[in-house]
Formats: sequence, C-alpha cells, structure tokens
Amino acid sequence: MPVVPVLDSTMHYASAGSSPFVFLHGNPGSSHSWRNVLPELGGLAPDLIGMGRSGKPDIAYSFADHARYLDAWFDALGLDRVVLVGHDWGGALAFDWAARHPSRVAGVAFFETIVKPMTGSELPLPAKERLRRFRAAEALEDDGFVRQAYTGGVLTPVPDEDMAGYLAPFPDASSRRPVLAWARQMPFDGEPAALIPRIEAYDAWLSESQVPKLLLTFTGSPTLLIGPQLHAWCQENIAALDVVSVGEAGHHAQEDRPKEIAAEIAAWAERHSLVA
Repeated sequence: MPVVPVLDSTMHYASAGSSPFVFLHGNPGSSHSWRNVLPELGGLAPDLIGMGRSGKPDIAYSFADHARYLDAWFDALGLDRVVLVGHDWGGALAFDWAARHPSRVAGVAFFETIVKPMTGSELPLPAKERLRRFRAAEALEDDGFVRQAYTGGVLTPVPDEDMAGYLAPFPDASSRRPVLAWARQMPFDGEPAALIPRIEAYDAWLSESQVPKLLLTFTGSPTLLIGPQLHAWCQENIAALDVVSVGEAGHHAQEDRPKEIAAEIAAWAERHSLVA
C-alpha cells in the first residue's frame, strides 16, 4: 500500500490501474471501505488522516484538519482532472475540495453523505440519538461504534475477516479520537458553528457548477442518511445532477451493493466521457 508524506505526517492509499477516480471514505472507515469497488473502476483511495494506515498526528481532527491533509495528499500526487467518489464524510470532503479546486475536478459521484446543514427532522432518529450521545462523550472507550457501523449500518453484517480490517486502525481509546471527532461534527441544528459556512460554500458550488454529478440512492434501511426529503433537496439544488436508484442497502452501502455501485458509476462516467 503506497504512502506519501503530508504536512507533519503520512497518508496511505490503495491504488488500482490508472483511472481518474479518487474514492473518499467516511467514518469510521478507511480505504478498506472501497475494497470491493476500487478493483472494478480503478483509481486511488486514501486513508484520511488519523484513519486506516495513515498517520495519527496530535490534532483536533476537525473537518478543516482533514481538508488540509487531503489537500496536501492531492498536491503530493499531482492529481488533476479527477472524478471524485465520496461516501459519508468523504462526500463532504469531496464537495469541499471540488469547490476550492474547480479546475481540477472532472466529475463528482456521491452517496449517503452530508449535502447540507440539517435540522432535527432531516436526521434519521438513530443518527440523532447517537449524535447527542457522542457530543457528550469524552472518548470512545471500546470499539462498539466501529462494530455497530458494519453490523447495524448495513443490511448484511460484514464477515469477521472484513470486520478485522475496520477494527485494526482503532485498538484503543486514543486511536479512536478521529472517529469521535467525526461523530461530533454532524451538522445538526446549527452546530458545529464553524463548519456550517464551509458546507454552505460547497453548496453554492454544487448549485452553480456544471461539472457532472451523480447521486446514488438506496432503500430498505432506517440507517440511510439520504432519504426522500434530502433526495428531493438534491434534485432541486444541485446542478448537472444525475440520480440513480441502486437498490436496498444500509448507510455503508459499499458493503451491501459494491458491484452495483461500481457499475452505475462506470455507466455515468461513460455517458459523460469522464474516462478514456
């Protein structure tokens, strides 16, 4: 697995072939989240800073921190005219990077991500309750949050050997600081205040840019973040948007529908001539 120096640390990434796709994972994942998608499409899948096999510097792991390290990773590899694929917080980072580097983006595909600041009525009840709990927590003392993501946040719990890949980066409470920091940052009822303007900035880019965009939607799970309400918001507020319904899946849809996700992204990229 390749590694590059970034700022005061290092970032690992998985790679396959030479396609323009860059896959950005969410919480509590890593490039391991894309193990069944990346070989189908090719491209690069970094471990966000503090996650997977990337370094764990002594930082707050705010959205801005993640964006700084991700900027350095893109620059270290000299990436240009990329097709971003983002899930969960990886989708938000994809939007943010695209909005700040519009000439370097050829397309953006996304699913189950943070498309806008949300109100209580837009968050699924399980997510709302977890968020309240995590905002009050000082640390994640066990690996229950990670395990729950890949047992309750999917339709079919992942096998033990795949679960091991998710658990390995987070053996103790200290190593789980990035996971807790992400959980606390879900933009909900105006908090965290520092993040809302950044989301609004990428929403402005999403509404204006004619870069091709693809929203993958799913059904069949109470853990889904983008349900009918946010789906409708995307169609009304995101320019140059294609929407494809992929089938039943949980929030961590790469576990339930990897082949279908890859096939729909490939078909969209071909329609818009995003790959050679």
